[in-house]
Amino acid sequence: MKVKTELVKFKEGIELVSGSKLSMFELMVETYGELNEEKSNGILVCHAFSGNHHAAGISENEDTSGWWDQLIGPNKAIDTDKYFVVCCNNLGGCSGSTGPTSINPETNESYGKDFPAVSVIDWVNSQKMLAEYLGISKWSLVAGGSSGWYASSSMGHFFS
Repeated sequence: MKVKTELVKFKEGIELVSGSKLSMFELMVETYGELNEEKSNGILVCHAFSGNHHAAGISENEDTSGWWDQLIGPNKAIDTDKYFVVCCNNLGGCSGSTGPTSINPETNESYGKDFPAVSVIDWVNSQKMLAEYLGISKWSLVAGGSSGWYASSSMGHFFS
């Protein structure tokens, strides 16, 4: 299974539900399989509150299998021979995406306690921006457990 980890930078920023704005942000993303030419085989997997972007396989940055390794991979329920699977660390998370430990470009210091409140809808909006970055207009499936399920159910307008 092809596993790729990438830090995706969004220079246009994002307006948050709280009314705050991040002038730029980054999402740590792991992908599995390959996007087809039509870009119609994308599946977004959303992690639970304390999870991260490492959903399956063993990447060059990890020495353990991902948290949904039993479900994602060749000939598994989410078959990476058929689908291009995407999982990102949530905005505000602690595993590479912009969050409290990130450097605030306005002050050149870590956000710390000044990092704005982030909602599930903010996660969904950042994931929509990620889909656009990847050239995916609609996900074939969005799945997740715990708060990941809540995020996936909030994306009803963004399914194929």
